[in-house]
Amino acid sequence: MNSVFSVLELLQHELLLFGAFWLLIGALDDLLIDMIWVVRRAYRRMTYYRVQPPMTADDLPAPVRPGLLAVFVPTWGEANVIGSMLQRCSEKWRGGQSDYRIYVGCYPNDSEGCGQVEAAAAQYPHIRLVKLAHNGPTTKADCLNGIWQALLADELSGGYKAKAIILHDAEDAVHARELDIFDRLIEKCGAVQLPVIPIRGMTSRWISGHYCDEFAEAHGKTMVVREAIGAALPLAGVGCAVDRNLLGRIALNSEGRPFDGGSLTEDYELGLHIGALGQRTMMARIVDTDGELVGTKAYFPDTLDASVRQKARWLTGIALAGWDRLGWQGNIAERWMRLHDRRSIFAALVLVIAYICILLTAVLAVLYIIGIYRPKPLPDLLVIVLAVNAGFLFWRLTVRAAFVGAIYGWAEALLSVPRSVIANIIAIMAARRACVAYIRHCFGAPLLWDKTTHFVIPASVTTRE
Repeated sequence: MNSVFSVLELLQHELLLFGAFWLLIGALDDLLIDMIWVVRRAYRRMTYYRVQPPMTADDLPAPVRPGLLAVFVPTWGEANVIGSMLQRCSEKWRGGQSDYRIYVGCYPNDSEGCGQVEAAAAQYPHIRLVKLAHNGPTTKADCLNGIWQALLADELSGGYKAKAIILHDAEDAVHARELDIFDRLIEKCGAVQLPVIPIRGMTSRWISGHYCDEFAEAHGKTMVVREAIGAALPLAGVGCAVDRNLLGRIALNSEGRPFDGGSLTEDYELGLHIGALGQRTMMARIVDTDGELVGTKAYFPDTLDASVRQKARWLTGIALAGWDRLGWQGNIAERWMRLHDRRSIFAALVLVIAYICILLTAVLAVLYIIGIYRPKPLPDLLVIVLAVNAGFLFWRLTVRAAFVGAIYGWAEALLSVPRSVIANIIAIMAARRACVAYIRHCFGAPLLWDKTTHFVIPASVTTRE
């Protein structure tokens, strides 16, 4: 019997060594991003903000050149949300200084969705239904390419050229100052990304809530650091604007299709293509006069299965297919950020090993307490690494809670700590699903629009910065 316990102890030691090493590497990677963010923030406080406070949406200079802002909204099976979304956009942006038109892509076999868009277009003249030539669903990128062709036709017949393309999903809750910000900032760069602000479902504190934690940190810190070090910023696919001429250049190099229909994460890849063309993407974190952060609010999946499916699509498109499709081009900063994005699959494996180590350690501890088996002490170096990792874990949870608290308040900040376990479980399950999907795709399985069900969020929801 002791031989069995010895094998368990040996397995525990080996897995602890493997897991502790790679957890330390990942922690150092995250720490470097943290330090760059801290240094950048301190520098700006001592220089720019020492002279004047950060600009609000009202402080931005007026746009130099006028032009149409074309809002692209791809849809499939969104009849329950698209009508409310279009009405909210029309009401929020009414009276604004920016000229805009909303292009909504629908498939012919989505009669309910088309009907909702037609009803909205009859009420608001700036809404245009774009009915694709083929049935759906295909991919989100394919739908966007159909909308692009409709815009080109309008430009040709109207004798004008749009200023920027703005991307949104059918359930997004927009901010009243969004278009004004895009209209001004798009003149300074190739693309602009506003923060994505997930709204926690009332009945899904843990699953939908973990999106609040991840986006608060990603769009409050990581994207800011990417811009600071000169790496390309992946677009979120919502709440972002791309210079129309730049998107036209991308289309010319892609047989007239600026959005890659063979990609599961066309928004992520578009952001990297913009960077590869030498164009800058700006992460715009701006508040309005009431102190509310200007961004795009939306519900995210609130069930385990839906969350795993969504995360699996992201992992497949970014960590697996993205590796094949985009490679490792760019400078050191760009390669570092691509490695940071693509570590997710391996990180899930490390998490599995870490949880197995916890289980094995608990079993050996019980055996020791009841006097059946006496494990050998862990090597001193391994103990030191484990202690360092524990310190990094505390730091990681504290940093995330701070970013969550800045947007959602202290209650959600506290909840972000236990929600990290839920996030890890979802990441592990999504990684397994992503690997299976990618293997099937390598053997010829087609890519389909694996979308989740969307819901309209209450208009009363507010966020702060």
